[in-house]
Amino acid sequence: MARRCELTGKAVMSGNNVSHAHRKTRRRFMPNLCNVTLQSEALGSQFRLRVSAHALRSVEHVGGLDVFLLKSHDGQLSSRALKLKRAVQKKAQVQAAA
Repeated sequence: MARRCELTGKAVMSGNNVSHAHRKTRRRFMPNLCNVTLQSEALGSQFRLRVSAHALRSVEHVGGLDVFLLKSHDGQLSSRALKLKRAVQKKAQVQAAA
């Protein structure tokens, strides 16, 4: 399983540990990933996603999973999240036509 947020694309970064003597050794900065279940109002079901804590706060701030998916760019979403976005868009078009 990749260490990448499914909603924002946040992934592992690399850098240096710097000691007091200023010696540098390589290290990895891991994203704070959480396994969460998010509710989609448009689709009326729940989805398990692996998202970063930052993305989880952003989803709650924007107003839910559906709004977050519709506002986000396709390039940063995982394939599962992209399928969810397409389903939400399709459902929104059906509701707008009715």
